[in-house]
Amino acid sequence: METIEKMKLMESHEEKAPFGADELLAGTESVAIAGHVKPDGDCTGSTLALYNYIKNNYPKLRVVLYLEPIPNLFKFLQRSAEIVSDFSEDASYDLFFSLDCGDGGRLGGAIRYFEASKKTICIDHHISNQSFADVNYIVPDASSTSELVFGLLDEDKITKEIAECLYVGIIHDTGVFQYSCTSSQTMNIAGRLMDKGINYPDIVDKTFFEKTFEQNRILGTALLKAERYFDDRCIACIITAKDMADCHALPKHLEGIVAQLRSTKGVDVAVLIYENADKTFKVSMRSNGALDVATICCKHGGGGHVRAAGATMTGDPKDILQVLLEDMKEQLQ
Repeated sequence: METIEKMKLMESHEEKAPFGADELLAGTESVAIAGHVKPDGDCTGSTLALYNYIKNNYPKLRVVLYLEPIPNLFKFLQRSAEIVSDFSEDASYDLFFSLDCGDGGRLGGAIRYFEASKKTICIDHHISNQSFADVNYIVPDASSTSELVFGLLDEDKITKEIAECLYVGIIHDTGVFQYSCTSSQTMNIAGRLMDKGINYPDIVDKTFFEKTFEQNRILGTALLKAERYFDDRCIACIITAKDMADCHALPKHLEGIVAQLRSTKGVDVAVLIYENADKTFKVSMRSNGALDVATICCKHGGGGHVRAAGATMTGDPKDILQVLLEDMKEQLQ
């Protein structure tokens, strides 16, 4: 298996990747791109950036972007309407790019195209990444996969529209440059994307800060139901299907709630547990660094970063919370 050395132990990373997109695409006739299930800003932005780059510069190359339906707020990004969310068709590709995805299972329905492809590339920044592709470029200290994709592309070929995709990815995984994953290199890249002519204040407002009425209602419910543990160092909340129905909210409307909980004064770690349609429960955890939430979530089949991670668990939500509290207690001691 051809593998680019994983960079988990590196404190910093080079701006340019050890290979370029143009190098990988040379002689290729078909490409598939995919990201993780329930695509967020970084997943959507990084995959669309690479997709647009290939469409612009390799018009004869067959390229397909597979993603589950993206949130409406990202649909202004170029060619988002071309995303394929139906994974039923049989197809194979010369090259498959997995972006922002820690393991094959997180590809969802697109895993069939990954397995059928002649060569697979994984580009990711999750410390829990399993290096599951033929070529793995994993940089856990990068702010986002979008930052890594920037390093793959010929900067002179990055259009305003590609810059918008990458900028969306970076601001969503850095909390608009407020999270500790933000580096001087991140800021430098963001500045160069701004120089492409993007309307960055509008992008930040429309995709990050602006909330629907339903989002604000479910946030209010979460704050009312939140409880604190471990001398108020931990804050946790369980959102049930009934809570979401009462607020006319969908799972996508819960984006940002766990970060808001974590911003509570004196809190080291926040936990949000909410019910999925299939009766499983999604766990989202955020830490200020006092706890390694990636280790906890990996223990339960999930993954992520030291300060931001998630998992899907089954059972009674109160029992799930108790299990997580025990995990946190071990670290706190």
